[in-house]
Amino acid sequence: MTLMSMHEKLWEMANNLWWSWHPEVNNLFAEIDPIRWSQLDHNPVLLLREFQPEQLEKRAKELVLHSRVNWAYRRWQEYMASTKTWGGTHAGVLGQRPVAYFSAEFGLHESLPIYSGGLGILAGDHLKSASDLGIPLVAVGLFYTQGYFKQSLSPDGWQQEAYTQVEIPTLPLEAAHDKQGQELRISVSTRGGTIYARVWRVNVGRVRLYLLDANVPENSDEDRHLTARLYGGDQRTRIRQEVLLGIGGVRALAALGIQPAVIHMNEGHSAFAGLEVIRARIKEDEVKFDDALRDAANGCVFTTHTPVPAGHDRFNNDLIEEHLGPMRDELQLSHDALMSLGRVQPQDHGEAFCMTVLAFKLSRRANAVSALHGIVSRRMWASLWPWRSDDEIPIGHITNGVHVPTWLAPQMRMLYDRVLPSNWSQRTSDPQMWADFDSVSPGELWETHTTLKNGLITYVRSRQAIVARKNNLPEHVVEELGNVLDPRVLTIGFARRFAPYKRAGLILNKLELLSELINDPERPIQLVFSGKAHPADEPGKRILQEIIHISRDSRFKGKIVFLENYDISRARHLVQGVDVWLNNPRRPLEASGTSGQKVVLNGGLNCSILDGWWAEAYDGSNGFAIGTGRTHVNSDIQDRRDADDLYRVLKEEVIPLYYDRDRDDLPQAWIKRMKRTITTLGWRFNADRMVMDYVRETYVPAAGGLSCETKVR
Repeated sequence: MTLMSMHEKLWEMANNLWWSWHPEVNNLFAEIDPIRWSQLDHNPVLLLREFQPEQLEKRAKELVLHSRVNWAYRRWQEYMASTKTWGGTHAGVLGQRPVAYFSAEFGLHESLPIYSGGLGILAGDHLKSASDLGIPLVAVGLFYTQGYFKQSLSPDGWQQEAYTQVEIPTLPLEAAHDKQGQELRISVSTRGGTIYARVWRVNVGRVRLYLLDANVPENSDEDRHLTARLYGGDQRTRIRQEVLLGIGGVRALAALGIQPAVIHMNEGHSAFAGLEVIRARIKEDEVKFDDALRDAANGCVFTTHTPVPAGHDRFNNDLIEEHLGPMRDELQLSHDALMSLGRVQPQDHGEAFCMTVLAFKLSRRANAVSALHGIVSRRMWASLWPWRSDDEIPIGHITNGVHVPTWLAPQMRMLYDRVLPSNWSQRTSDPQMWADFDSVSPGELWETHTTLKNGLITYVRSRQAIVARKNNLPEHVVEELGNVLDPRVLTIGFARRFAPYKRAGLILNKLELLSELINDPERPIQLVFSGKAHPADEPGKRILQEIIHISRDSRFKGKIVFLENYDISRARHLVQGVDVWLNNPRRPLEASGTSGQKVVLNGGLNCSILDGWWAEAYDGSNGFAIGTGRTHVNSDIQDRRDADDLYRVLKEEVIPLYYDRDRDDLPQAWIKRMKRTITTLGWRFNADRMVMDYVRETYVPAAGGLSCETKVR
């Protein structure tokens, strides 16, 4: 292998995110320079830019990496060229005209900061499983040059937000080109002028993700910053982003020569895509609006992700006319007719334009993201179909899942490789395959979990020390923070967006009782929190600040820890290392939740309100339930009731089970529950199963233009 070929092979793999869910390739990059790898957010593009080919060759010889690089490169080439995939058998109709998956954010890896939380992580996992399964799919999003904010804490524990400009050459991006080979530019006209965007391409295994970037010379200064921040700015910024995502995204695909058979709108942010499909149909085939709407809707799929009102974008008349006026002209609609597409009550001129309503009206296949969320959504949006009963509302459900290779710890993967069938990674949706995990020995499973837990605690300590030094705290404080948590103690993790309905502070409702549990000399517990509040969410920030203040109380110091700047890397450590994952939203506001599903794969146990995915997962012996699923109309009473239930389940079930040890210091009953959580939930709540469901129940029927009455159930 020549010097350049060595460099080129690593460079090629670095520019396809396939490497990020294959540990053997990940480890290759890490071994080149472990310290820099960690400092550079595990970004191989950045890492390789620091080495000249001859330097890399020298390093590879020192580490004897040549054969491993060749092996990894061959595996990647075989993966990319393979036609023997699940999708090749089950999604053949999409071969010539793929699915186009639209989302406002994609959480693929920490080195590509175009995500904020669960919606983006779900979208990223969807792409990875679509790639693994060989589903013909392209994706469309926005390129945020400042991403989501970096979180730090002021001395009094108040969240601080900072934004940094990303350097495009340091990311796995390449400019997309049109059919003539020119660097692609698209434009969207508004009443106030035209918005332009370039298009970047990200390779995610076999899937191509196209990201629109408004930072181009053709735009005004205002519009050049349009795609700077994810979920930043005011209502005008939001609608302009969504016009660019939906309308601009469909135009970008057309300019690339991609004609999708299915438009999948992941949440309402991209609902304008349906209008662009209708506009193009009217222009190209000279059909009337109603006919174009009917045809377009047959090929559109919509996934709604939240019952929380703030999650459904609404715009007033003036914003809609300013930004969709030229579109309205081409659709040959009056202003009222256009507004009615986004209203529950079409004739109510005081009702704002809702993106979720538009998405429902432009789709013939719509789904929630868990069984309970399906029930809630049908009730919530029943007014759109007043002639139907609740159970006839055309909103079904496909429960979310997580991408197994991304979230499974390498140590657990080795255990899976030993006890599961040799082709287990291609059969993650097969219940029988997971049943074999029951054969693992208790000691081996517990030892693996203990290793992961020790790794988490080491990671938390190092992050705490880094933050302390960054804040110029005294060295004795740095040393103190570098010794937080005890690996022998039952460790409970809580990490997610700090929205008030997720109730991060529920376990803090009774501090005297919490102190008794944390400082019990025989059976103590400890807590690790992490997560961000939206910059405009003052109540969420106050909850976060309360946790910081309590963590500094002498009773809880070193035993309640907050891990700053939650991201994919921190999430990976937490879900792989905790004993228990705590989730206590105010039912039924958690549409699905996926963080606990990641914990399942690594043998951790969930302790959760019976909401979202857990409402259909818990069987009494594969984790712990808080409450019985009953809800009270008074939220204060509900919170007190749930806090009581949380403390009860901790005191009577979780803690005794964890500390009940045999002569070998093994918690046999706990380990039995760990096995059961993996064997009963691993196959159900993974992204391969989820994407297969989308293919069978929405993509293939939509591509075939089946009856308008078809709905996911």
